[in-house]
Amino acid sequence: MLIRQFLSVSLLLACAAAAQAELVVVTNPANNISSLPRSQLSRIFLGQSGSFSDGSSAIALDVSGGTRSQFYREILGKEPGQIEKYWARMIFTGKAQPPREIKVSDIKSVVAETPGAVSYIDSSKVDGSVKVLRIDAAR
Repeated sequence: MLIRQFLSVSLLLACAAAAQAELVVVTNPANNISSLPRSQLSRIFLGQSGSFSDGSSAIALDVSGGTRSQFYREILGKEPGQIEKYWARMIFTGKAQPPREIKVSDIKSVVAETPGAVSYIDSSKVDGSVKVLRIDAAR
């Protein structure tokens, strides 16, 4: 009986992990960069930088829903609660505004139409309308 429960829980956890999307960072296809240091990506999404490493303009676009939490956890190494507190402080002090939030269904079209846009998307949804950026592991 205990073994059956253990196997059931293990199977559920495996299914939940498999159901989670693999996120990739995308930008406008006209963007000249092909990779970005993780630290620079973090500064862009935290409103600390408005440009890419080549000096061109960077416009962070957050995605509504659970994808946003996954991005901050997996890509930037931040918990959603940390991000909420950070933005509350930045807004209160007038130092910065959070990235514009868009619907998952609009990511590709908004990124494709916005020079300098950078966002994230499920890797299975990538097509020629967006360019995938390689994120260098260095934080």
